[in-house]
Amino acid sequence: MKIDPDSPEELSAQIARAIRAAIMDGSLKVDERLPSEAELAESFGVSRPTVREALKRLAAQSLIRTQRGASGGAFVARQSYAQAREQLITTSTLLLSMNGVDFATACEARYALERACVPLAAARRSADHLAAMRAEIARQSTAGLSDEAFCASDVAFHRALVDAAGNPILSYQLAGAVEAMQPLMNMITFTARSRERIWALHGRIADAIEARDAAEADRGLADLAAYTAELGADVMAARAARRVNRHTEGA
Repeated sequence: MKIDPDSPEELSAQIARAIRAAIMDGSLKVDERLPSEAELAESFGVSRPTVREALKRLAAQSLIRTQRGASGGAFVARQSYAQAREQLITTSTLLLSMNGVDFATACEARYALERACVPLAAARRSADHLAAMRAEIARQSTAGLSDEAFCASDVAFHRALVDAAGNPILSYQLAGAVEAMQPLMNMITFTARSRERIWALHGRIADAIEARDAAEADRGLADLAAYTAELGADVMAARAARRVNRHTEGA
């Protein structure tokens, strides 16, 4: 593990990157204890505070964990899909919001990814997955349900559908699509959408998944995608019209 003292990049960032690379290529194994701060400082030719800052960067990325006591120190952390999923959701949400991804692009990507899970979900769904989907459909039809609660239930329904595919890698990869894109899409369409139409489509999809009818489930999801895209286009058109009206009135 080496650093370049002449690089404009901070030394602590270089050290963190070098240790991260060692973890990624297997030079440092899961649960293996890292050298002490003093040993790392000597190895990299830097001060202990610089090493400490590098370790903080790695801990923030959940790549290492610290342990106190006689047998303590910094250890390579064992990553879980749940931890990685939360990080992916945060990153995806920031990327979408900061880079101004348009609604149509987000909608296209989000449903294309989810539809890839449908054949597996139809083949592998368990009673628990079906129960989770049914519970969210029932919640969505509850009178007086707030917009926030409806949106959360909408996300939970699609999360259950993705999880029904029985593939933790797919569940992780689609976390950004379902739990980052879906809430942002809901924020745009919640004032215009028909809750009844949405839970009816959810019910159609759940029925097809229960019957292991992948083709019908895909058609239901395709119809939901088309309805969502239509809502987004209508909302965007209405916003554009209001801007034109304000500009005209102010002229």
